[in-house]
Amino acid sequence: MKKVFCILSLTTIMLINAQTQIIAHRGFWNTQPKTSENSIKALENAQKLKVYGSEFDVHMTKDGKLVINHDEHHGTMEISESNFSDLKKLKLSNGEELPTLRDYLKQGKKDKEVRLIIEIKPTKSKERENQIVTKVLKTVKELGLDNQSDYISFSLNICKEIKKQNPAAKVQYLEGNLSPQQIKAEGLNGLDYHYSVFEKNPTWISEANSLGLITNTWTVNDAKVYEDLKNQGIKFITTNIPDQLK
Repeated sequence: MKKVFCILSLTTIMLINAQTQIIAHRGFWNTQPKTSENSIKALENAQKLKVYGSEFDVHMTKDGKLVINHDEHHGTMEISESNFSDLKKLKLSNGEELPTLRDYLKQGKKDKEVRLIIEIKPTKSKERENQIVTKVLKTVKELGLDNQSDYISFSLNICKEIKKQNPAAKVQYLEGNLSPQQIKAEGLNGLDYHYSVFEKNPTWISEANSLGLITNTWTVNDAKVYEDLKNQGIKFITTNIPDQLK
């Protein structure tokens, strides 16, 4: 009887691990009432929803402060050309100040079950990108969140620099222009492509899985697309409607 119970428990764990996991895109902001994308409240909502992970975007200000925002601009201000003291004067739609990476990660640390999917945005030079990587990794390490954090970027340089500075980090590439074999050859951990890329390359999910790569896709807000990708064996889905797909 004990042996049967152990087998059933192991099978259950394997099935759970095999399931497609849900990542909240810029946090869970698509609520009633809605909150701001990439806000600390959106991260808190994702934690309450108990999704696998919550994705957010990192920029660096002119004076070297790491902040959370999707676009290059906060209002009319270009983040890389503005000081944080000016940027924080413009509140988010939910009344929060523009979050710093440190404050965002402090909220993330409150729930160790929800992974922090850190997207580092490309910037104007390789040197500046490398500087941002150094600062991000240092902040994550200082807060003891290495084991709770994954990294994604549209910049191949950023992805490779993360692996150079922290070989143990899990890093996925976003651009969609490299095959699974090329991702493997670059020494990265996975590919996180828009679902249209997988529609154009229908063998890439199975090829990536067979290579031991992480397979993720964005931004899936349609139940049929979600089911199609699940059936192909995608491991992770990034979505604006995590409550519905969950």
